[in-house]
Amino acid sequence: MTMPPPPQGPWHPRPPAPGQPPGQPPQGVPYGPPPGQYPGWPLPGPAKKSNALKWALGAITLIAVVAIAVAVTLALTRSGSDGRGPANGGNSGKTSTIASANDTDPVAVITEEPTCDKFTPINNGYADQGKNGWNDRDPSIPATDWTPDQRAQYTAMGTAMRNAADQFVPLAKQTPHRVMRELYEQFIVYARTYAASIPTYTPSDDQLATVATNASSAIYSICNAISEGSASMWGPSVPTAAPPAHIAVPSDPADPQRFLTARDPICNDWKARWQRYSTDASAWGSMDPQKPASEWTPEQKAVYDAVTPVMSAYADDIEQLGQRSKNPIIQDFAVLSAQYTRAYVKGIPTYVPSDAHLAATANATEWVIMKACQAVED
Repeated sequence: MTMPPPPQGPWHPRPPAPGQPPGQPPQGVPYGPPPGQYPGWPLPGPAKKSNALKWALGAITLIAVVAIAVAVTLALTRSGSDGRGPANGGNSGKTSTIASANDTDPVAVITEEPTCDKFTPINNGYADQGKNGWNDRDPSIPATDWTPDQRAQYTAMGTAMRNAADQFVPLAKQTPHRVMRELYEQFIVYARTYAASIPTYTPSDDQLATVATNASSAIYSICNAISEGSASMWGPSVPTAAPPAHIAVPSDPADPQRFLTARDPICNDWKARWQRYSTDASAWGSMDPQKPASEWTPEQKAVYDAVTPVMSAYADDIEQLGQRSKNPIIQDFAVLSAQYTRAYVKGIPTYVPSDAHLAATANATEWVIMKACQAVED
């Protein structure tokens, strides 16, 4: 499963690698690009198994929070100054319309999601703007050195990000799943923050874009795993995760806060564990994701058999890392990534290309945490 380096823009991938961006593959790195680039741009997939979603072949990009008054009784006081995300109390009027407000269940593989069909056209329009040259930008060039054309490209993309963020607000309210709302909200806030940075852009601001684009990539892959049937096929076979230790009190999706405003203690270990995983799974990283299990050679089957315990151990470790954090959103994202990794592992013996959307969801969510950590370091 080759891992091409992601483009400097997050959408319109070519078909070869589900969950992966277009480009030439680095060797032996599964689901993880070089620093500062964009992972997790999934394959549009084969013919759909339902009419619930109308995914455009070239479009891509992949919440929330829970408990109103009930969550307050869980003694969740939140502080943006300690890296745990925003304090969200006092929003009962605005959270009364949030469909996920009472979702206190453990994060799981999502098999139904009513916002996917609305997400698609918004995402497609947002994706199209990246073709103005922004996808091919050099993020190391600060605004002070931009040409007029470069400034126009960034400005147009900033507008597209703001527009998409505004249109995702009602979807964040409508999803019944806490973790989906969290993904929508983090796209909203990081996209807006990146757009606001454009007039005085410096290279470190690109981390904001990568958090936003990975959040939308995760949403995209969740929706595609649903429409292609992989979520319903393998999700129910994944053991239920432990109940969440903490649940963030819902805020107003129209004005969400960044979930990391200071470095979280798990950031170093999160990056180090991913680096070890990318090495341990390097042979799997060279596999062709378009080849189903029915066509594997004995040697290819041996590679998939060998990576199964590697992935299972990785899922356990990142879930445990998430639980070490006192940040409820990190906890949810870590469990989401772990559960989708486990679902992918369940499907390996009978693998079909659409199952890669499960791995793509896991990958993009991992990188939301990774790049959010880097955003507070820079």
